[in-house]
Amino acid sequence: MAFIAVALGIVVMPVAAYAIDSATVSAAAAALEEATATAATEASQQLDISGFRATGVLSVDATAARGVAQAVLAAEVPMASITSVTVTGAEITIATHEEVPLPFDFFPDRTVRLQASASARLAGGYDRPSSRLPLPISTF
Repeated sequence: MAFIAVALGIVVMPVAAYAIDSATVSAAAAALEEATATAATEASQQLDISGFRATGVLSVDATAARGVAQAVLAAEVPMASITSVTVTGAEITIATHEEVPLPFDFFPDRTVRLQASASARLAGGYDRPSSRLPLPISTF
């Protein structure tokens, strides 16, 4: 019995603390990556209307895209921050970071800094349906 009590304190508890810390970091990293990808997709839909009217070329409005990205990130991962927003024509790249506090002190640092990056491209929609698509058929 004494051996099991000692083994529990020396072996099992640190392994459990490591598992919980690792699960916390993994879940936070997945959430940050998903929120960054969603923010990039939503931000890429912000068309620069005046530039499009002047040149006829699709491009992303950088100011509106940054605002949309911040709103999406704040809604999905409130503790995350945007590191950079890079707009190149119709493509946008968003880099984010988040400081995740660890529940146990298994690791020497009490926080882990996570980073994520995602890119998206503004694409034009269709202006008329294709004649090659079959017509909808309803059966009763």
